[in-house]
Amino acid sequence: MSHTTPAGPAAGPRAARRRLIRELLLVGGLFTVYKAGRMLSTDRTEEAFRNAARVWDAERFLHLPGEGGVQRLLLHGDALVHTANSYYAAVHFPATALFLIWLYVRRPDHYLWARRVLAVLTGAALVLHLGFPLAPPRMLGEAHLVDTGQVYGPTVYGAAPASDTLANQFAAMPSLHFGWALMLALGMIAATRSRWRGLWLLHPLVTLLVVVATANHYWLDATVAAVLLGAALLLVPRPGPPGRGAEPAADAPRPVRVLPRPGKLPEAAGAGR
Repeated sequence: MSHTTPAGPAAGPRAARRRLIRELLLVGGLFTVYKAGRMLSTDRTEEAFRNAARVWDAERFLHLPGEGGVQRLLLHGDALVHTANSYYAAVHFPATALFLIWLYVRRPDHYLWARRVLAVLTGAALVLHLGFPLAPPRMLGEAHLVDTGQVYGPTVYGAAPASDTLANQFAAMPSLHFGWALMLALGMIAATRSRWRGLWLLHPLVTLLVVVATANHYWLDATVAAVLLGAALLLVPRPGPPGRGAEPAADAPRPVRVLPRPGKLPEAAGAGR
């Protein structure tokens, strides 16, 4: 009797590579569209400063704590300021990328959920960035805040807002630094079962303090980001808890099933006993 080599093991790695390439192109394409879209409002300087004055007045009307109080705590030491600036500049994108990579490898169904939520959140943020350009508090004279990135370094904003070709400095609301950090924490809590998983909430908490203390965002920027994230979480169905046999989504990355070689059958349990 002739044997036919099963197609599963050979096709499995190829299918996995195709899915990975597709995901990389999709995520990269979405990020490129977002970055390109944000640049459309860089020349709306007057409107951005008018909106900044409105946000500042709204925060005072709501009796929110002043951003200056948090910054004064940060300015007690140069090393502390430098650490906060480095956190703002270097943690945001790598942490989110590592979060998605870990989910893709270890929790495919949770990966699709998180990717979709982040896409909805970022898309909504782009619409708001274009419709409501906002100068950050470090640019607002009446806020009397220090631009810690420029004074102490490092900074991700090297040019004047109108001539900055790498970043839209008038895209303060909502704060995607905070929104992505909060999603990372919620995603890791949902995808893991450790008794310590609640500690992931320290990441958005530290991020919130950093973006406010460095004068890159208002409190309301983080509030709006949290509201948009809440709406995205309501729109995107959440997968079942990990380790409970939840059915992955149809397009989730599938683990490769290794089949026995032709002519070799697995030994039956209990055979010969």
